[in-house]
Amino acid sequence: MFVFALAVVFKICSIQYLNGDKYRSLAQKRTIKNVEIPANRGNVYSADGSLLATSIPKYDIRLDAIQAKQKVFEANIKALCDSLSVFTGKPAMVHESSIRKARKNKNRYFLLARNISYYNYIRFRNFPLLKYGAIKGGLIVEQTTRREHPMGGIAERSIGYERFDEEGNVSRAGIDGAFGMKYLRGVNGQRLKQKIGNGQWKPISDANEVEPKDGLDVYTTIDVNIQDIAHHSLLGQLEKYEAEHGCVVVMDVKTGEIKAISNLAKTDKGSYYEKRNYAVWESHEPGSTFKVMALMAVLEDGLIDTSSVVDTKKGRKRFYGRYIHDSRRGGYGEISAARALEVSSNIGLATIIDDNYAGDPNKFINRLESWKLNQPLGVSLKGEGIPNIPKPGDKNWSKNALPSIAYGYNLLLTPLQTLAFYNAIANDGELIKPRFIKAVKEFDKDIEVFDKEVLVEKICSDETLYEMQDILKNVVIRGTGERLYSPTFSMAGKTGTARVEYAMADWADNPRYISSFAGYFPADNPKYSCIVVIHKPSTEVGYYGADVSGPVFKRIAQKIYTDTPIIDELKSLEFDDGQNDEDYDAYMAYANKYKTIMPDLRGMSAMDALSLLENMDVEVNVELKGSGVIKKQSVAKNKKLKSNQTVVLEAS
Repeated sequence: MFVFALAVVFKICSIQYLNGDKYRSLAQKRTIKNVEIPANRGNVYSADGSLLATSIPKYDIRLDAIQAKQKVFEANIKALCDSLSVFTGKPAMVHESSIRKARKNKNRYFLLARNISYYNYIRFRNFPLLKYGAIKGGLIVEQTTRREHPMGGIAERSIGYERFDEEGNVSRAGIDGAFGMKYLRGVNGQRLKQKIGNGQWKPISDANEVEPKDGLDVYTTIDVNIQDIAHHSLLGQLEKYEAEHGCVVVMDVKTGEIKAISNLAKTDKGSYYEKRNYAVWESHEPGSTFKVMALMAVLEDGLIDTSSVVDTKKGRKRFYGRYIHDSRRGGYGEISAARALEVSSNIGLATIIDDNYAGDPNKFINRLESWKLNQPLGVSLKGEGIPNIPKPGDKNWSKNALPSIAYGYNLLLTPLQTLAFYNAIANDGELIKPRFIKAVKEFDKDIEVFDKEVLVEKICSDETLYEMQDILKNVVIRGTGERLYSPTFSMAGKTGTARVEYAMADWADNPRYISSFAGYFPADNPKYSCIVVIHKPSTEVGYYGADVSGPVFKRIAQKIYTDTPIIDELKSLEFDDGQNDEDYDAYMAYANKYKTIMPDLRGMSAMDALSLLENMDVEVNVELKGSGVIKKQSVAKNKKLKSNQTVVLEAS
């Protein structure tokens, strides 16, 4: 017994003194842990301060079904199930059966509600049984943070996200992804917690505690009004033409600020959503929109002028063993270089470029490279597509490469890269980088402000620039875009229709196209530039750029004119308008003549008709159906009106 006692004393001393530090460290690890306190992620705002992305806490509510004592459980179970029934809409008996089954099976992690808001979390905290908390009632609350987009699916991909999968891999899309690490994410804090039993951890304060630092807020260049216009204009056209996917970008001419960007792709069910940022990512053969660059190069090199004549034959011409065709049957014959671009003649542009650069193709390629068309724009969003313009010596260079490039094939550009060049034409030759961010702020304090970044000071001479501006106006007035012409406002741009996947064996039976329109408005004093690209519209409905993409461009321009004032100053309200004076005199003559007798209002504007009836000596009730010009009236002309009589006007 004495020897046994000595062994016990020896072991106690060994644990206490020889291995004391080791065991004390293990004990501390099991009872004290360092917990990371997540920082609040910064918000993403539009140019006018509207919220585009924000972090919202979400809660999962669970129940430790065996934690509550039997007496407490039975006293509260029915009331709890009644409250759950009101919340979920399911019968209380269903909830009671599930909870009793969980208690019988000793389920300590039974789910009551998932992903609920803070408001509903407070409701749950006051439900019977749950109001007793974790120890007495078995309440388990798990909080997570979700990134929400208040504008829904509009510009969702461009606003973006930063997501981590179970293996820790991260995907970063759009503005949120591009600026997440540097600005939005913030810095997490640290705090010690001590285990107090029943799986509960209590925060403890010490000198090493670090408070989290919330992320900064990012203010984008997006205009929510223009974004809404662009999104729905594109969506309507994609649905009409049953297209595979499409994109639209609206850019401020002077600053390079992206005012709207929408990218929509078709689902298996036929609806559309923001799948990828096609405007930034997708490199493709631009087709006829590239003819502007080709003609501009030969004009700037002084090899031709806009009046130089080119023979487009009868719509079919052979280049190095391969035929090039124009869309017009019979061709255009001999036309000027300017007219060749207006009517988008493939043969015309291929002939011009081949005749002037076949002996030295590098001269043409060097001109394109001087405009940085062979380089990414370097925009802030991740995943920008890489342009590809081949040159002599490359694998994909052949004798046919030069005439093919002239009308937009055998090269790759993204929609945003094409738009940047058209914007330079509108911006008096200054090529600027498209910009998605205005500023980074901490509350109202500017942390970093982003200004215009010039890529090329002047892409060409003023003479070449003015010639191209005139041609782009004429494209809409009398060229391939003439169906888009409107006398009420001016636009300039170029249509594009390019074959896609034309090397595939089934193309003849199932042709696929990319329809596009790039340009700016107003034509004479440009405020915005815009590009619309729609992939694989149904050929049974239509596929030409003027028919498919052009109307989206026009609709956006019209709505911006209507809904977004772009004229800041009105020089004078005093001007002579003889027609207005005549209309006013006619209206006053009618008003003085018809005091109690129904006038003939057909052909009169609805506004004037309402004013006339409301100012008669007899009080009448007027119902107006439609708007515009009055077509029908319920009371015949020259009939005497009665007090409180109803008059129905139909306008169209």
